[in-house]
Amino acid sequence: MKTIPFLDLRKVNEEYETDIKAALNTVLDSGWYLFGKQKQLFEEQLAAYNGSKHVIGTANGLDSLTMIFRGYIELGKLKKGDEVIVPANTYIATILSIIHNGLIPVFVEPNEVTFNIDPSFVNESITNKTKAIMVVHLYGRVSQVDELKEIAEANNLLLIEDNAQAIGASWKGTKTGCLGDASAFSFYPGKNLGALSDAGAIATNDKELADVVRAISNYGSSEKYVNDYLGVNSRMDEIQAAILSAKLKDLDNVIKKRQEIAMKYVNDIKNPIIKLPEVPVNVNEHVWHLFVVRTIKRDELISFLKQKGISAMIHYPIPPHKQTALKNFSNISLPITERIHEEVVSIPLHQCLQNDEVNYIIEQLNEFRD
Repeated sequence: MKTIPFLDLRKVNEEYETDIKAALNTVLDSGWYLFGKQKQLFEEQLAAYNGSKHVIGTANGLDSLTMIFRGYIELGKLKKGDEVIVPANTYIATILSIIHNGLIPVFVEPNEVTFNIDPSFVNESITNKTKAIMVVHLYGRVSQVDELKEIAEANNLLLIEDNAQAIGASWKGTKTGCLGDASAFSFYPGKNLGALSDAGAIATNDKELADVVRAISNYGSSEKYVNDYLGVNSRMDEIQAAILSAKLKDLDNVIKKRQEIAMKYVNDIKNPIIKLPEVPVNVNEHVWHLFVVRTIKRDELISFLKQKGISAMIHYPIPPHKQTALKNFSNISLPITERIHEEVVSIPLHQCLQNDEVNYIIEQLNEFRD
């Protein structure tokens, strides 16, 4: 029997071992560990790859989202008590970034096919307090951006992207992270572009916002010992920047491999008990950070796969509005979101999976019976 972990980060990073060691040596030899050439280089490379004018490296994805809202508050475009439309079906970090700024999340149900926020539900959720829409490209699939942009423009709302899971995806030739007013990236080790620790970034075409969030991330200072804002310490270090630069050049190959595996799953998994994710017509609209299936027999499927040596995970078992930390929202009725969170199962999908492992996963999924 094979043993297939959900994600083998050691194997993923072994492919970059030479480049990573060279990157580490470059940083060590420089004697410069914060705000050096490597961070600046990675910011420039990501901006060029993504198509954004400005990129600011940060400590992690949550900080990136939080500082975007904080930046808009400092610029007077948001104020505490304003409402932000946000997908109900997302990881809690998306919601935390809103609440940490004294803003109010307004949960909107997803489209059951794409898992992303459903634009048809957005208009009915807008009030005179609504000032922004948060877009999450969940699992690596681009949200329906055109409709959301129309709604945002018609109501004078900011459009902010949580791009933690979809780096490299694109919508009509424009990459995620460059589809709204500002965006946040996460380079958590398990992401398609992963560091060897926490790391993140903010991207925007708005220079004024870029200047503010860059200062906020550095104790509120744009000049040493001169503090214009009550800032935080959220800086990408030189080591993570150098590692990310080494891996960024291979990102499109990583995405292509993930897309190939995803298509094999979609074409060859034939079990009617298992509902497969939809593949968008334009292949570049999905980078398959996660391959998420649905079944009403979730516990049984996970147990079956475990017996066969296959590790599966649940992204995510509890929707944000049902978390104890967000108990003030627990009385909201979100049946689509709740149903999704009761049925989803993520199966292994990463660029280091071998053909025999992919075939074995497919074989076992097809053998599963309720």
